[in-house]
Amino acid sequence: MTGTPVIDPGTGIIYVVSKSTNAAQTSFYQRVHAIDLLTGNEKAGSPMLISGTAAGDGDGAATVTFNAKMENQRPGLAFVNGNVYIAFGSHEDKTPFYGWMMGYHYNGTALSQTAVFNAAPNKNPGLSGGAGIWMSGGAPAADSSGNLYVLTGNGIFDVTNSSPPNDDYGDSLLKLTPALTVSQYLTPTDQASNNINDYDFGAGGAALLADLPLSLHPHVLICGGKDGTIYVVDRDNLGGYGDAHALQTPFWTGGEIFETAAFWNNKLYIASKGATMTAYALDTSTSNFNPSGTTSSHIYPMPGSTPSVSAAGTANGIVWGLDTGNYCTHNSPGCAPAVLYAYDATNVATSLWNSAANAADKAGNAIKFTVPTVANGKVYVGTRGSNTGSVTPAVGELDIYALKP
Repeated sequence: MTGTPVIDPGTGIIYVVSKSTNAAQTSFYQRVHAIDLLTGNEKAGSPMLISGTAAGDGDGAATVTFNAKMENQRPGLAFVNGNVYIAFGSHEDKTPFYGWMMGYHYNGTALSQTAVFNAAPNKNPGLSGGAGIWMSGGAPAADSSGNLYVLTGNGIFDVTNSSPPNDDYGDSLLKLTPALTVSQYLTPTDQASNNINDYDFGAGGAALLADLPLSLHPHVLICGGKDGTIYVVDRDNLGGYGDAHALQTPFWTGGEIFETAAFWNNKLYIASKGATMTAYALDTSTSNFNPSGTTSSHIYPMPGSTPSVSAAGTANGIVWGLDTGNYCTHNSPGCAPAVLYAYDATNVATSLWNSAANAADKAGNAIKFTVPTVANGKVYVGTRGSNTGSVTPAVGELDIYALKP
C-alpha cells in the first residue's frame, strides 16, 4: 500500500488500495478495499480488482488498458460525495505508464466502479503514455460541488490541436467532474520544456483556499511543480493553455515544489526543495500573494516539506514542518531521523521547537514525502524507526508529539 488511505466517517469505512503479485511474480494485481474501521475486516463485496480501459493509441491499438504492474498508486485517496477516487502514476518513469484516475462506490453490499479517466492515452514519442498523476503523494483536492482537481506530470499536450488526438493533458492542472471528465484545465506556457527536462508540473499538489467574498475571484486554487513557481488560479475559470490565465504572475518559491501548500489566516505556507519554510501573505481583495514571503532559518533539503497547521480557530497557530532529507533509500544523501519543526504561524521566522533539540524527542529514521498529521492535540509522524531501508521485513514506527504535562 503506497497511497494514503481515506476514511468515510459516516459509515466507519477506510478505503485502501493494495498491490500484490502471485507467487511466481508473473501476474500483478491492484485492488480497492472497503474495510471496517472498528474490526479491521473487509466489508461485504470487498475487495474489488482495479481495471479499466480508455480510448487512445498509446498501447498500439484503439484502446489502452490499465496495467497493474506498471501503474503506481502513489497519491492519497479522496472520498467525495459518497465516492472514493484513486489516481495513478509511474514507478520512476518506467514505461509504459499513464495518468489513470478511477472512481468507486460502496453501497453497503458491494463495490462498483463509477468512472475511469486517462490523462494522456495516446502515443508519446520516446515515452509511451505519461501524464502520471502522483503529486508527491498528495490526494486530489475537491470543492463543495464535487469537482476534483489534480495535476499531471510529464507527457504530451495536444488539447489545442484542431483535430484528434487532442485529449492528452501532460503537465496540466485539471478540473474533473464527479464522472471524471475534464471540465477545465490550465497548462503552463513552458509545458513543452517541462516535458523535455523532467520538470513535472504535477510534482506538487493542489490547495483550495477558503472562499474570499471580498474578491472578484472568490474561489482560488494554488499549485506548482518542479519549476518551483506558485500558480494562483481562479478555479471557476482555469483558462486553458498559458500562464496569462493565472490570476498572478507565477512566482519563484526558492526550489522545486514537491509539496501541497497549507493555508491559514490569509497566509500560504510551503517549504520547497532546498528552501525555507515560507509564509506568503494574501491580499483578499485581489486574490494575489506578496511574493516576498516571511521565511524560517532552517532550509529543507530534498524533498522539502508539506506543512500542517494546528490552531484554535484563528488563534494560536503553529506551522509544522518535517525535514526528511535523510530518507534512507534511492538518491538519499544518508539515513537519519526525521526532524519535526514548529513555527509561530504569525511569523515563521520564530521557531518554537524542533525534535532534534532534545535527545528524548528524536524521531525514527525518515521516510520521503511524509507529512505531519495533527489530531487530538497531538502531532503524528510516520517513520522507519531504526530501519535503514535495507531491513526485510521493514518495521515502521509512529512517533507522537504533544505538550508535556
